[in-house]
Amino acid sequence: MKSHIPFFRLIAFIEGISYLLLFGVSMPLKYLADMPEPNIWIGYAHGLLFMVYALLAALVCVEKKWGILRYFIFFVAALLPLGTFYIDKKYLSPKALSKSNGY
Repeated sequence: MKSHIPFFRLIAFIEGISYLLLFGVSMPLKYLADMPEPNIWIGYAHGLLFMVYALLAALVCVEKKWGILRYFIFFVAALLPLGTFYIDKKYLSPKALSKSNGY
């Protein structure tokens, strides 16, 4: 069976970038420059990426038999700026996976 982890890492990275773009670029454009259009499109992309991230987090947790606590950590991290980058380094990098730290 092929692992979902490489695709999950990619989605986590892109989701993290979309979150930073949403709050660092499109929201200032919307409220400071009266340009709502970028916020709409980046918001749609971020929302879709967030849903894919949450689904893949569940699939990876089932695949690796990690349990609900690890899924909760993954989910909450997606709500925080830079959270998905932390998840990648702490739990999904090859080094972290080789340690096989579990919850």
